[in-house]
Amino acid sequence: MSTLTILSAGPALSVQDQGRPGYLARGLTCGGAIDRLALAEGAALLRQSDTLAALEMGGMGGQFSFDADTRVALTGAPMPTTCDGETLAWNASHLIPAGATLAIGVAARGSYGYLHVGGGLDTPEILGARAAHLSAGIGALLASGDTLPIGPDKGRETGLTLPLDQRFEGGTLRAVTSMQTDRFDAATLKRFTATEFKRDPRANRMGVRLDPCGEGFEAEGGLNILSDVIVPGDIQVAGDGAPFVLMADCQTTGGYPRIGCVIPADMPRVAQAASGAPLRITFIPLDEAREIEARAARDRTALRALCTPLLRDPHDIRDLLGYQLISGAVSATANPFEETAP
Repeated sequence: MSTLTILSAGPALSVQDQGRPGYLARGLTCGGAIDRLALAEGAALLRQSDTLAALEMGGMGGQFSFDADTRVALTGAPMPTTCDGETLAWNASHLIPAGATLAIGVAARGSYGYLHVGGGLDTPEILGARAAHLSAGIGALLASGDTLPIGPDKGRETGLTLPLDQRFEGGTLRAVTSMQTDRFDAATLKRFTATEFKRDPRANRMGVRLDPCGEGFEAEGGLNILSDVIVPGDIQVAGDGAPFVLMADCQTTGGYPRIGCVIPADMPRVAQAASGAPLRITFIPLDEAREIEARAARDRTALRALCTPLLRDPHDIRDLLGYQLISGAVSATANPFEETAP
């Protein structure tokens, strides 16, 4: 079994996959990668299942090495990356030689980058998943010196790329009404959807605070509501009037009034909005939300067909002469229409 070694760790490295559905009634949210679209992109670039675990990198990556030649893919928030000093393209797949140093820097856009490996990270499963759920005490942030096992890689293909999605700059979030939406009066709801929020620096895998840059919002009855079940995407309005979007590692019950719920297809946009990025919220009917989710699922399945060969600048290929640049040879004098003896 091959391994990945973390030579130097960024501040928020963790193993993530699709999480643990089915445990909400027992007090555990699904968790998993905070940007599920990035998991699908990595799987498409490596031609493997999107259920395999990858390395989630919050804000910046670190330095890594492998004890065997390893296929990798880089997705999510773009981060400057080199392999032994040679620049690597983001949102693409590459072959990393054994012993080479893969260096991943600070996010140039967005918040969370992902390092995928061929065969996936093969750490022990807990409750059917390998994902760290930090608020539940499952797993932990990774540190320098940690070594992670890699599963058997049945693939061979690298050198593929996907168009970079536009979910890293904020934008409009589509939401449906939630349990306490009707506790906010019409004027408040109108002002809520007309407000441009800024993604507050106070954000993690549990929640993202939206700064209204002005007067906050208040529900009828204030905070005198009973605690009940909450899910990722719910928009809670805290005591100071600021909305919080609950994320993958959120708690399972809460007592703050919920003004709406961001649909799953737009959650990667919440997760990837960098500090200060503008965000707006618009309400849509539940039927429209279901159609959007069905279309998003089809789009994720179609990602493999969108992969194209990665074009590299020959100037950046240090071992250019090691490649076979011409396959076969032709004669400059022979008649191509003249039959030759067998």
